[in-house]
Amino acid sequence: MFNKNRVVATTPVKLTTIVEPTSVIAEQIKTIRTNINFTMTTNKLRTLMVTSAMLGEGKSTVSSNLAVEYAKDGLKVLLVDADLRRPTIYETFGLPNQVGLSSWLGRQTADVNEVIHSTINNLFVMTSGPKPPNPAELLGSQLMNEFLSKVTCQLDLVIIDAPPILPVTDSQLLANKVDGTVLVVRENVAQKSAVRGALNALRQSHANLLGVVLNDVSKDRRNGYYGKGYYNDGN
Repeated sequence: MFNKNRVVATTPVKLTTIVEPTSVIAEQIKTIRTNINFTMTTNKLRTLMVTSAMLGEGKSTVSSNLAVEYAKDGLKVLLVDADLRRPTIYETFGLPNQVGLSSWLGRQTADVNEVIHSTINNLFVMTSGPKPPNPAELLGSQLMNEFLSKVTCQLDLVIIDAPPILPVTDSQLLANKVDGTVLVVRENVAQKSAVRGALNALRQSHANLLGVVLNDVSKDRRNGYYGKGYYNDGN
């Protein structure tokens, strides 16, 4: 199942859960993971979207580290870079990006296994692929539904690194295709009006909002997501 080329991260500063597994930040990622699980007591979490209101709030850092932690916990995890406009996951994991999600959704490849890479134990990564002319149309398509259905048959959890909500409509189109959504809010960066706008957009999209991660929290007030703040630089 999937490509077997093993890779290592080329930007370890973002993957704290790998390079500093006993750090405070890694422990907070574990707390986020645990609390996400607590919110899904009725239905099993199979697909999780991580997004933010605007650019630069840390959604890619949170989604990547969450994927690592779930994989280390024994689940077979697929991390999907659905930010087709400004992808970063391929750089984080040192992967090629000539083909990816956009290639499969654009019917440029028929076998989804050809665009999924094996990384650390239990963690698979699907990069964004080339920037398409119609990202929102691809992500909102029936083929995206088929993709999620196909990969959840083979894996325990799919984590989607989605675009910011307010600049584009992509994440709103994805919101009702996944089991749950986490919103990343960066302290001293996110404006209250932007956060409110993002929450309203998610509600309008009938998203199942599991919680909010307060990112880059100052050391004197580490009270973020359910009593823990994840504080680190990221995309």
